[in-house]
Amino acid sequence: MAPSWLSLVMRMDDSSSVPRPLRSVCVYCGSSESTKPEYHDLATRFGEALAARGLRLVYGGGSIGLMGRAAKAAHAAGGDVLGVMPRFLERREIVLDSVPHRMVDTMHERKMIMFEESDAFVVLPGGIGTLEEAVETLSWRRLDLHRKPVVFLSEDDFWAPFFTLMQHTIEAKLTPDSFHDAVAYARSIEECFAELGVPVTA
Repeated sequence: MAPSWLSLVMRMDDSSSVPRPLRSVCVYCGSSESTKPEYHDLATRFGEALAARGLRLVYGGGSIGLMGRAAKAAHAAGGDVLGVMPRFLERREIVLDSVPHRMVDTMHERKMIMFEESDAFVVLPGGIGTLEEAVETLSWRRLDLHRKPVVFLSEDDFWAPFFTLMQHTIEAKLTPDSFHDAVAYARSIEECFAELGVPVTA
């Protein structure tokens, strides 16, 4: 029987609320092959940048779209990569066999393992699946279940409408103004790492 949402959340122990040394970064991003080449290029460069900084990439396990390019680039650059793939998506997202991966039964298990294995989260351009993963991570932060950094990264203001919506909920007194501290928006890879507190490399 698959774990319930409640049992998965209850696995977040008290250590989740304490910032940890940055060793692994979870990347949420799209699996589309037909999106803008610039987004694929950003994913490739970000995967390379993680490897250059000695940071492990944790991601959804696929070999296509932005997720595949980020993982392949990190692996090719000598970085560590961990993929987490639900079995029912194996044919659709195509497991990247060249990197270590874990097969799970449900999306809840996938997200929980990605959460547990990561010290921070970076959200690259993506669709509804990417947004759902990112928003759930932010919701857990809102509930004080963790204090891990969350950074949205795009070079063309892809995520600007999301931040406009979030500000709208703050102005409507549905989200506290303090939530600004829970999420950052970066418009370059360098700015993203600065938000994560990672020193600039030569």
